Amino acid sequence: MGYVEDNLSKDERVLYRAHLHWVLFLSFKALLTLFLSPMIQRWTSEFAVTNRRVVIKLGLISRQTLELSLAKVESIGVEQSLLGRIFGYGTIIVIGTGGTRERFDQIANPLGFRRAVMDASESVSSPRAA
Repeated sequence: MGYVEDNLSKDERVLYRAHLHWVLFLSFKALLTLFLSPMIQRWTSEFAVTNRRVVIKLGLISRQTLELSLAKVESIGVEQSLLGRIFGYGTIIVIGTGGTRERFDQIANPLGFRRAVMDASESVSSPRAA
């Protein structure tokens, strides 16, 4: 189990998971560290959309986390270069109420992540009639 699963609240479930794209292995830094640094970075990064929030965790020893209620998400921006579009990776920018603006680079399928947040947000704002 990862960070996301360990921190779910009662009746909360993961709706979508993303990860860093393999392109991070192509950087100059990656060549110098023989793929060790990007492998650790990829293994220790978690990106998830649950039925209640967006949960992002980066890092092994030094950790950065973002946990934002779906109701507090204003938008998810996506930036993709030409190579990003070809190989399916890009940057997501999570913008929340109260000035939250977090950027996460080299995410695999960033459009899928944004779509999952939008779909989950719609489910929260318009629950099914019982």
